[in-house]
Amino acid sequence: MLGSCDAGKSANRPGGAAAQLSPSPAPRPSTISPGASTPAPVPAPAPVSAAEAGAVLYAKYCALCHGPEAKGYIADNAPSLVSDTFLRSATDQFLASGIARGRPGTPMAPYGAAYGGPLNDVQVQQVVAFLRSKGPAAEPLLAVATGNAAAGKPVFAQHCQKCHGDGPKRSSPRLDLPEFLQAATNSFLDYAIRKGRPGTPMEPFEGKLKQQQIDDVIAYLRTFESPRPASALEAPTGKEPMVINPKGKPAQLKLRDGRFASAADVAAAFKAKRRLVILDARAASDWMLGHIPGAVSMPYYDMRRLEEVPKDGTWVLAYCACPHHASGEVVDELRRRGYPNTAVIDEGITFWRQQGYPMVDPPGGYRPEVKAPAGHDGHDHSSHGH
Repeated sequence: MLGSCDAGKSANRPGGAAAQLSPSPAPRPSTISPGASTPAPVPAPAPVSAAEAGAVLYAKYCALCHGPEAKGYIADNAPSLVSDTFLRSATDQFLASGIARGRPGTPMAPYGAAYGGPLNDVQVQQVVAFLRSKGPAAEPLLAVATGNAAAGKPVFAQHCQKCHGDGPKRSSPRLDLPEFLQAATNSFLDYAIRKGRPGTPMEPFEGKLKQQQIDDVIAYLRTFESPRPASALEAPTGKEPMVINPKGKPAQLKLRDGRFASAADVAAAFKAKRRLVILDARAASDWMLGHIPGAVSMPYYDMRRLEEVPKDGTWVLAYCACPHHASGEVVDELRRRGYPNTAVIDEGITFWRQQGYPMVDPPGGYRPEVKAPAGHDGHDHSSHGH
């Protein structure tokens, strides 16, 4: 009875049984003409290969110094990453290590996320795949004998010093960096010395040096391999104050070529507590290894915080280790946006540190400089080792 009564009521109310049993609307006539074919489905986009993804990442992070084709020497003697002999002798692991760990003490920052950089492990491997697509696969290398470091020192001085030695005069990659030497096998170094890097200033020494001399040079380079203590500041939060000494008087700076402020003038303004904005144009990982007090991390590849920079005439200064290339990118963007007082700190962060100007360093102290062959006088425009 309950079922019957309920059924009767539902037949008279909207949405009841009667409504539910009403006939379905007639189907609409087809808009496809008789005999016309059904449109083909849109094909799904082809999956992006690791090398293609790596090309995009390379263009954003690496081309600034290594060039669009990875042939190098665009800035700071950054070497070719695609020379035939390099790719034949460099394993994927070696390439990944160089990208992730960088070459601290040079303009080559760590780009791996584990070191404060922007690339995760997958992205590092994608950049490796892009580089590998530009040349041959790595080949098995010959084992080499252990040389004599003392005997290798004069050989290095005679044949290698002019390019790889003295800091300000160096025109080729540094070979004294622990991160490089920890990743490079003796066989890799032997191959590089014997075969050179065709298309670059690195000549082959096979036939010019005896094998024993090459072994001795490698042993000499190994004396610079001692690891540096791992120490870094906390990563930038993106909320660091933009203005240094916000209540200070305006800085008075004279520019060289309308673009460069000397480190001495900037240090004097800093000491006098002048109002300044200082932007660190390096990768955030380098900011974590030490920076000018109050400097805001503003990587050349990620300038989103520029909109926070006051446009009130305050001097806005950028620096890097190049010492002009990455910082120049930031200053160019500031000028495109109409900022009136902008400049690159001329000599860069390496010179700034060497002068004893103020720095914020990790709790364990700045990673000690490695004494390179023949010393490091002046500021260093050299690049990382390959």
